[in-house]
This record gives sequence, structure tokens and C-alpha cells, in this order.
Amino acid sequence: MDYKEIYPNESLKAFVKCFWRYDHSGEDVEYTLIPDACFDLVVDFENNELQNIYLTGIWTKPINITVTKGTTLLAVRFKILASEYLLKTGLKALLNSMTILPKDFWDIHKSKCTEFEGFASDLSETMTGLLNEQPKIDNRKLKLFHIIYSEEFQTVSELSQRVGWSSRQINRYFNTQFGFSLKTFINIVRCNASYPGIVAGKLYPEQAFTDQAHYIKEIKKYTDKSPGQLFKNPNDRFLQLSVLKAK
Repeated sequence: MDYKEIYPNESLKAFVKCFWRYDHSGEDVEYTLIPDACFDLVVDFENNELQNIYLTGIWTKPINITVTKGTTLLAVRFKILASEYLLKTGLKALLNSMTILPKDFWDIHKSKCTEFEGFASDLSETMTGLLNEQPKIDNRKLKLFHIIYSEEFQTVSELSQRVGWSSRQINRYFNTQFGFSLKTFINIVRCNASYPGIVAGKLYPEQAFTDQAHYIKEIKKYTDKSPGQLFKNPNDRFLQLSVLKAK
């Protein structure tokens, strides 16, 4: 697997998890993507020619994809607040799906599949400019997602109090903007945080889960597989787990 990541600068960390590049020179391969609490803008090159630019939604269930021989993917993995402040769109209509963007979106058509660092640098500049044009970014939302992604809370009530935003208002925002509840997103973040442990063979719950039964139930709810089945990862089927193993 030829996979690389570049991490964003400090000004983009609330919106971008990483830039990534995946190069596939072998035969066509099928992967299963599992929920990871992020969404992606993916630039698809085949035999060095730009084919399409895809914007995904958030996965709340496993999604099967096929990557063909000669494919190179350059991408941005976004934290979900980016939908509002960078993409300026809701993700509700893209839940568990994706759409094709114009090839000149953010001038991406000028990118080359061999210039990953340049791709990350150019899009960082574009996104920084977009953020600078914003009249104001809601600090409640910045704080909310920082706490959720870093798992620095125990209950929804605590989260609400720390942010200064009622749980009812937060849920309304999530359902309107993303198409799922706050609780669903928290559960996906917790499952995603468990993947490195699963790859390492630690098939038992961390503090986010009440007990072994709860851990297995939640992992299976969002991936359709038990932790043990994910650990086996036959034929590197689960792409995110294969990436974690390769790091």
C-alpha cells in the first residue's frame, strides 16, 4: 500500500484532519470504508489524468468501494465543521453517499497526481483565505467539536454545560446540518478512537464504553463486524485499518 498523509497547519486544525494520497498500481481491489467521524474531498486520477472530484458525506455505516488499477487519489479529510465554514454546505443530503464536484473547484484541476505536497500547500492557502473571509466563526461550535473529537467529556450534559449550548439546540444543529443526532456522532467518534487498539489486537473496551458487551455492540452497530473480525481484516478489506497497520 502506497499511502501518505500531511497534517494541516495550526490555523486549519479545527477543520482539517489531514491531507492524504493513495496510489494503487495493482489489480482492481475492493475495500470497505468504516465510519471515522470525518468526510472527504477526493480527487481521482487514473493513469495520471484527472477523472473526477468527489465530496463525500459522513459514513454512519460501512460503505463498499472499488479502486481500479492505475488510480491515484489525492484528498482532504475534513472534520465536520468544515462543511459549514469551508464548503459552505450542509452534509445532510450526502449522508452515506457522495457527489461529484466541478473539476475547477478550488482550482483543483491545476493539480497533478505526482505533486502531493503542492496539492496540500495550495489547498491550505485556499482554505485559509476562505476562513479569513468569514465574518465570525461561532466559538461554541469550535469548542464543541474540539471537545468531542478529543473525547474530553463523560456525558452529553457535561458537554452542553462546557460549551454553553443546550443539548436540544446542539441536536437540532446536528440533525439540520448533518442528518444525524449528536449521540450518533459521539458514538462514531468513540468507535473511530478504538480502531488503533483493534489493529494492535486490544479487543477490549477503553473508558468510553461501559463494558465488553457495550463495546462489541457499538463497534458492530457502525461497522457490521465485531472487534475480532475487524482485527483479522482479511485481504486488507477495511482500508482505514490497513492504513493504521501500515503506519
